[in-house]
Amino acid sequence: MFAKFLFTAALLLAGNAWAHDYQLGALKIIHPWTRATAPGAAAGGGFLKIENTGDADRLIGAAADVSAVVELHTMVMDGEVMRMRKLDKGIELPAGATTELKPGSLHIMFIDLKAPLKEGTNFPLTLKFEKAGEIKVDVPVGALGAATPQGARALRPAFN
Repeated sequence: MFAKFLFTAALLLAGNAWAHDYQLGALKIIHPWTRATAPGAAAGGGFLKIENTGDADRLIGAAADVSAVVELHTMVMDGEVMRMRKLDKGIELPAGATTELKPGSLHIMFIDLKAPLKEGTNFPLTLKFEKAGEIKVDVPVGALGAATPQGARALRPAFN
């Protein structure tokens, strides 16, 4: 009987450990993640999806203790060269749409990292929305150079 209880408890805890979705009103923040950085790297990127089932909103900022500065960025072609640009007005979140922040596109930029982002760790990130307000999410750190969130699985929350 006790073994069944332990097994059930382990399954419930494992489900929570792998859950990476957060809800703030009509906004669903889906699987935030980042990738490890090399020692001495000055910056890293943050990625996630935002599903908006309500009225249009805008991601206007973010904050994290892992870096001195956190900005919203996009990548744009400038002739033959891909360049990163800061989005001073934030990221539009159209009503009824899902917006993806991913490598090589829209993303959150962690500038002047205080320490390397290490694979297998995680950290809290506060997302700031124009209408919905703020929400704190947990960001697992995946492998160096990862192009998808696979492997960026948190085993424990970075905050309570």
